[in-house]
Amino acid sequence: MDEQEKLKDGEKGAVLQRDRQTYAVAPHIPCGVVTPEVLRKVADVAEKYNAAAIKLTSAARIALVGLQKDDIDRAWADLGIKPGHAVGLCVRSVKACPGTAFCRLGQQDSLGLGMKLDETYHGMELPSKTKMAVSGCINQCAENCIKDIALYGRKNGWVLTVGGKGTGKPRLADTLVEDIPTDEQALELIAKVVDFYRENAKKHERIGSMIDRIGLDKLRAAVV
Repeated sequence: MDEQEKLKDGEKGAVLQRDRQTYAVAPHIPCGVVTPEVLRKVADVAEKYNAAAIKLTSAARIALVGLQKDDIDRAWADLGIKPGHAVGLCVRSVKACPGTAFCRLGQQDSLGLGMKLDETYHGMELPSKTKMAVSGCINQCAENCIKDIALYGRKNGWVLTVGGKGTGKPRLADTLVEDIPTDEQALELIAKVVDFYRENAKKHERIGSMIDRIGLDKLRAAVV
């Protein structure tokens, strides 16, 4: 049995490191928005359990790297934060730029919509790992082009893209729907994409691979 599979339920959320001895834990930080209180907790836990490093991840999380297996449960208890879903066949992360909440270039409220997506989908089990992104403008700072499901904002609404991935065989996302006028309609379309993906993809098949197999038009017909 793999060492990762030997973890007890309370130790889940820990990722075995290269040395095959220590683990990393990544608290769930929705859309990368963090409070001073959380930062203090992370720093205190890192010092208490002699973390080898504190790493800002590409999914906008803060990972504590190099923890001993026996310290994992205690570290989570001290943090008091739910684990981020960094492994498994599920929605791993929702990445969002500041959007109209803070950025002068923002056309749509990417942070607000990203938080709604995170609340609904983070950790949801799907045929394969799934990454989402929301950007407030065409600059797509949340890296929409390599996300399975993503939205970016324009003055007249949202653009929904699907099928991106940044793996060993990268794939740029396809545009599925343009000029989505409201947040509510954007959320409804994403729900339809997720349902279609769950029902039509093979196990371990990313959305982009599913599209390559069945065609974008079939997905668009089901969603639109």
